[in-house]
Amino acid sequence: MKTITTTEDLAAFCQAAAKAPYVTVDTEFLRERTYYSKLCLIQLAFPGKGDENAVLVDPLVDGLDLEPLLELFRNTAVVKVFHAARQDLEIFFIDHGVIPDPLFDTQVAAMVCGFGEQVGYETLVKRIAKQALDKSSRFTDWSRRPLTEAQKKYALADVTHLRVIYEYLAAELERTGRARWVAEELAVLTDPETYITRPEDAWQRVKTRSSSPRFLAIVQALAAFREEYAQSRNIPRNRVFKDDALTELASTKPVTMEDLGRSRLLLREARKGPIADGILAAVAAGVECPKDQLPKAENDRDQLQVNPALADLLRVLLKARTEASGVAARLIAPAADLDAIAAGMRDVKALTGWRREVFGEDALRLCDGKLALTVKGRDVEVIEL
Repeated sequence: MKTITTTEDLAAFCQAAAKAPYVTVDTEFLRERTYYSKLCLIQLAFPGKGDENAVLVDPLVDGLDLEPLLELFRNTAVVKVFHAARQDLEIFFIDHGVIPDPLFDTQVAAMVCGFGEQVGYETLVKRIAKQALDKSSRFTDWSRRPLTEAQKKYALADVTHLRVIYEYLAAELERTGRARWVAEELAVLTDPETYITRPEDAWQRVKTRSSSPRFLAIVQALAAFREEYAQSRNIPRNRVFKDDALTELASTKPVTMEDLGRSRLLLREARKGPIADGILAAVAAGVECPKDQLPKAENDRDQLQVNPALADLLRVLLKARTEASGVAARLIAPAADLDAIAAGMRDVKALTGWRREVFGEDALRLCDGKLALTVKGRDVEVIEL
C-alpha cells in the first residue's frame, strides 16, 4: 500500500482520480486534547479492485501541500464519497475553507435505503461488501510516526470497501427514486454554517432544567466566554469548565473569587486566573442583561399542550409508514416531532421535504379527521374518510 508524502505524488494521484466518476475519502484525526481536530491521515481511492487505486496521504509531513486534493474536492465532475462525513468535512472546511462538491454520504444513503438509523461502516461492509473489518487499530494514536502496517491496513480498508458500498447504494437510490431524499439530507452537510461555531449561540447546546430568562442570560454569557476561551487556546471546552459546572454557576451567581471557591463542580484551574475572571464577568453580564435582551428557550416542548390520544395515533401511523418505506422511524419523525404535531405545531421537520411525502401529509390529514387507522391481521391500514 502506498503512502503519499510529497505534493508531486499527491498531484499525480489527484489527476488520475479526476478522470474517475467518484473518489472515496476518509480521514483519521485526534480531538481529545484540542478544540479543533488535528488531521493525521487522509485515505483516498477511486474505482478499482483491492488496494488498486487506493492511497494514504500523510498530512503531517513537512512541505506537503494539500492543494491538489482541494482542487479535486472542487471538481464538480467527480463525486466525493464519505461515510458519516460531518467530522471529515468540518476539518477540511475549518483548515482550508473547502467543502467537497458534489458530496455523497453512504451513512445518509443507507438510512433512506432501509439500513436503519446512523448505520455504521462496519455493518455496511459486512452486509454489502460481504467482508469483515479488523477494528484493532480503531483507537490508536494516529499522530505517532511511523504508522504500523496494521494501522495502514485498517485505514485503507475505510476507502476500498467504500467503493463497493457507494456503487450499491447509488444503484439502489436510482432504482427507488430516492436520490432526492439524500440530496435533502446532505444540504445540512454542505452548508458552511454547519461548521461555524459562534460563541453567542453556544448556550443553545447546554441542557438546563430552568427556562427562566434571567437564568438563561447567565448561561448564555458563561457559554460564550467558555467558547471564546477554548477556541482562542485550541483546548476542549470541557477543559475550561463542564456543562454541569456552568449551570451551577448560573444558579449560584458568584460575585467574588471566594464564591468560586465554594463551587462543587468547578475545576481547580478555573477558580483563579483568567478563567475565574472570565466567569465572574460573564455572570455579571448575565445578571445585568437588559430585560428586552433576555434570551428565551426555543420551542419548550415541556410546555406543549399535547393531545395524548392523537400522539398515540401518530405513532401508529408512523409505524405503518415506516414498514411501507423501510426507513427508520426516528429518521422520519422522532418522538418529539410527533408530540409537537399532536400539540398543533406545524413548523416541524417531519412535515417538510421527503418526510412530508412519506408521513407528513398523512399525519396532517389524521389530525384533521380525514384519515382513520384500522388493523388487519398484524398490519395497520390507513382508511380515507
